[in-house]
Parts: sequence; C-alpha cells; structure tokens
Amino acid sequence: MTVVGILGMTHDEEMQKQYDFPLSRLEELIEEFNPDVICGEVHPLSWELYLNEGEPFGILDETQNEYPHLIFPLCHEKGITFVPVNWFEEDVFEGGPFDKYDAETRSRLEQELESWNDKKLSAWNEGAIPFNSFEYDAITNEMYDWLHSVNPDVQNIVWNTRHYIMAARVKNAAKKYPNKRILCIHGADHNYWYHQSLKAEEGIELVYPLK
Repeated sequence: MTVVGILGMTHDEEMQKQYDFPLSRLEELIEEFNPDVICGEVHPLSWELYLNEGEPFGILDETQNEYPHLIFPLCHEKGITFVPVNWFEEDVFEGGPFDKYDAETRSRLEQELESWNDKKLSAWNEGAIPFNSFEYDAITNEMYDWLHSVNPDVQNIVWNTRHYIMAARVKNAAKKYPNKRILCIHGADHNYWYHQSLKAEEGIELVYPLK
C-alpha cells in the first residue's frame, strides 16, 4: 500500500509569520512524515529548468519560494525523489475570473471574493496544522464553486482542469513508487480537491490531515 499525505500551506511569507506556519514548521512536518517522494506544486518544465540550468523560480518566475528555499535542498540532502505535478499553459491563457465584466461589476465581485477569503481565513486554526482541516476545506470548496458560477470558462481551465491533471500526476507517482511514502505539498486551497480525488483511489492509504 502506498501512503499519500496531503499538506497545504500558504505561499506568502508574511502570512506564514502571521498564521504560525514558517518554513521551519514545514520542515518539521516533512521530517515527521518521512517521505520517499514529494509531489510539489511545480511545473514539470520548471523542474527541468532547475535541474538543467539551476534556475529555481520556474519558466514564468512562478515557482513559490518554499521550493528553492527549503524543499529542493531538503530533497537533495535526504535523497527524497521530487515529482513536479503543477499544470498551466503559459503561452495561451492569462485570463482572470472577472475580466469579462464591466468596471463596476468587477469591483463588486472583487469585494465579494475578498469576503470569501476573509471567511476562509477565519478557519485557519481549526486543525492542528494551520489551513489543514475539513472546516477550512469546506469554505474553500464553496468559494471556488462561487468563482465557477461567476466565470465557468476561466475556472474550468485554471482550477478544474488543472486539478484533474495534478491529481492524475499524483496517482501516476503512486503507481510508479508503490509501497512508498508520498507527501503532496501545495497551497492549502488545493487540499479539498486532492482529498476528494485520492480518498477512494485503490492502492492508496490517504493521510489527511497529517495530524
């Protein structure tokens, strides 16, 4: 049985301080889980660029700081296999969820999204690990359902399709590394989708939250 853990975090360094989730805590959680493999929110081409040219921040400067500052060096030090699972089409899609609306409507929708984010963050400490709880995930799921209702064309690409591909890459990693311990690390908003996609997958023992 392959053990797959889900660990969400905030990418923002100021929020890491504010919500008690510095990289030192991330490192502790990784070491406690003791993974053989880390599936990270990194584009495969960005990982290839890092391996070949040493460029740590990706093809669009999109790779989050926790990877070059902690996860990449830790994988090298501990002999952990890194699997990049992120997805986007960098040359064809830059649309935002509110771009198609007029200025007044866009302003109203942006305020509503801010309210959703405030509601979501109110549940940051519901679990033992910040942002890693079913309470946080439930609000996150509702928020992205709302975003889908506002602009399904955009959300189907930047969220739904992206997640199908990311989850498929995790499943492929589980098949490639059977009976190993795999830790998925990503922004916490992805937790609910990972959990829904992996909880009934044959051959996977899912661990979420990690504690």
